[in-house]
Parts: sequence; C-alpha cells; structure tokens
Amino acid sequence: MVSRSSDTVTEPRHEDQLPSTVSTAVKIVIVGGFGVGKTTLVRSVSEIRPLTTEETMTEAGAGVDDVSGIERKTVTTVAMDFGRISLNEELVLYLFGTPGQQRFWFLWNGLFEGALGAVVLVDTRRLEVSFDVIGRLEEAEVPFVIAVNAFPDADSYPVEELRGALDLPEQVPIVVCDARERASSRDVLITLMRYLRSFAQTSEPQ
Repeated sequence: MVSRSSDTVTEPRHEDQLPSTVSTAVKIVIVGGFGVGKTTLVRSVSEIRPLTTEETMTEAGAGVDDVSGIERKTVTTVAMDFGRISLNEELVLYLFGTPGQQRFWFLWNGLFEGALGAVVLVDTRRLEVSFDVIGRLEEAEVPFVIAVNAFPDADSYPVEELRGALDLPEQVPIVVCDARERASSRDVLITLMRYLRSFAQTSEPQ
C-alpha cells in the first residue's frame, strides 16, 4: 500500500475535493504528550483547512494537567485534530491528532483503529511525557516514528542518546523537526511512509 509514496509532495490545494487520480488513502495518527505540538503539526502540513477541537484552558484542569515547562500554554485539544496531505497524485494521508492529556486518552482507542502508522512528537524538555504514549502504541502494535519537535529553548541531543532515553529499538526512526514549518512536518510524514514500507517488507513471509 505504501509503495506508491514518493519524496514529491503536492502543494496545498485548500479545497476539500480529492483529485480523481487518488487511489490510496491512509490513516495516520499524530500522538504525543500534552503541549508537544501535535495541533501545530497538523495545521502546518494540511492542504485543507484543518479541523481542530481546541478549547481555552480553565481552572478545571488545574492540578490535573501537568503544565510544567509549558506554563504559557492557553489552549488545548479536547477531542482530535484532523487534516489531509497528498504525498503524490495517487496517495493521500488523513491525519488524526490526539489530545495529549491523560484524562482524554480514552479517545485514543477509536483513533488508533484503522491507523497504518503514527508519528510521536517529542519535546526534549519533557521526555517523560512520551513514555506512556510510546507504550500505548507498542501495546496496540501500531508502527511509529519519533519526531523531536525543536523548541527554541530546548536542548538538542544525539539521536542515539534519545534512543536510549526512550528505550527504542534501532529500527525505529528518530528525526528532528519544526512542527511550525510545512516542509519539516512533511518530511516527518515521508519518513514514516518509508518506515512503513520497510516494515511491511520485513514482515512479509519469506
């Protein structure tokens, strides 16, 4: 299914109608802890006006949502984000961004259903918020790549150091990105599609 992907991504169309040439549609989930940039990535890369479910944070979340390191965050996703990007004239990715707070994780099972793969966004200032997220994906057997969102005030680390901290096997790709930039977010999705293609090939019976 993913063998049709290429490094050429069409420019944003800003329209809802799919081109008649599309033959394959793939569901991808964008996951990560609270405040790592999931909504930002979906917004930056989507070729259609993205659907978001952001709400203003209120005192109801005080003492429940961990805002350590992201104290200036004022809105949060409460259901999901949705966007779409065409990797070429035949292959389209439907992107589903998940809410990051654990109190909304009951929504994840439905969002994981039918997903071919996932992008795990990571903030190096708060790596610990990614541990449970990765565990959920491994439990659900959803292949994933790690995208390290390069926040301006975050320290950078060698890939292998991050791999060890996240306890990831060698084959799981780790890439650095800027979720605000379309080209950077697009490259993360291309990395995921390449990984899914190689993952499918290695999983085929010999």
